[in-house]
Amino acid sequence: MQNHPSAARCWLRYLLLAALLALLFAVNLCSGSVRLSPSQVLGLLLGQEQNPTAWRILWEIRLPRCLAAVVLGGALSVSGFLLQTFFANPIAGPYILGISSGAKLTVALAMIFSLGQGMVLGSMGLIAAAFLGAMLSMGFILLIAGKVHRMSLLIICGVMIGYICSAVTDFVVTFADDSNIVNLHNWSMGSFSGTSWRDIRTIALTFFPGLLCTFLLSKPMGAYQLGEAYAQNLGVNIRLFRIALILLSSVLSACVTAFAGPISFVGIAVPHLMKSLFRTAKPLWILPACFLGGGVFCLFCDGIARTVFSPTELSISTVTAVFGAPVVIWMMLRREKRRREGM
Repeated sequence: MQNHPSAARCWLRYLLLAALLALLFAVNLCSGSVRLSPSQVLGLLLGQEQNPTAWRILWEIRLPRCLAAVVLGGALSVSGFLLQTFFANPIAGPYILGISSGAKLTVALAMIFSLGQGMVLGSMGLIAAAFLGAMLSMGFILLIAGKVHRMSLLIICGVMIGYICSAVTDFVVTFADDSNIVNLHNWSMGSFSGTSWRDIRTIALTFFPGLLCTFLLSKPMGAYQLGEAYAQNLGVNIRLFRIALILLSSVLSACVTAFAGPISFVGIAVPHLMKSLFRTAKPLWILPACFLGGGVFCLFCDGIARTVFSPTELSISTVTAVFGAPVVIWMMLRREKRRREGM
């Protein structure tokens, strides 16, 4: 893979991704169970169209949902790239470490507790519970990280934590009587539905500072990709760098889980596609590409989830699995082929 891509070619690919993102954004605003024409959408955005129903559909449903798909898709992809850099493993993804399973568990427990007290937990309470579960899972992983020396073993521990949390969550949901807890299964499949402007503000306040911190780590990440010894010789504090990488990844992926539930394969497939497209793994080029690529991928999958069987809506994870799983299989087969050729 080329390590020093042409800047002009990279900017051309950025423009291509941005144009594709804008096109899919416009298509998603127009399409749905109630179709809006491009001129109607433009008139509603500029305040020139006087249709209360169409205005409500666009401004209160579709626009926040599309923005959430772009930002959360980008967050998930960037989070996946951080984990792949940390483990030097292309199959490391945000949910391999049990983040989403921990979030699901704490949400279920929070709902049971609140209903037992005669209260209904609001959306902010559910979001807080999801963040707490995600961070507890990652905190446990960080404790394990200090006791193991092989990254593969740490990934296995994360998978086991995910299985344990999922098993406890399934047990709780199975014996739950309240419909709100039973409907936790719908959230656990992943969806951008129901996103509000208040959610968008919270997502922005959480994601963009994390993304800025990630960009500030671009140079240490580039050195780390060339080996720990090389990074140490350049003055990188490996211990602090690893902790920062894991914390940033957990915050970004926890943001996705809290607002949209677990979304599969985006964090694994999109970074690999971007590295193949840009022919480099340099963080300075790939991080913006991952954000744009994650937004494109999630907008595309969300559009299919909303419209193919409209008015019935598929879960976003169902669609991302259909398009993301073949990419992961292709990636693993190509990696195995390269390994054999190098023997």
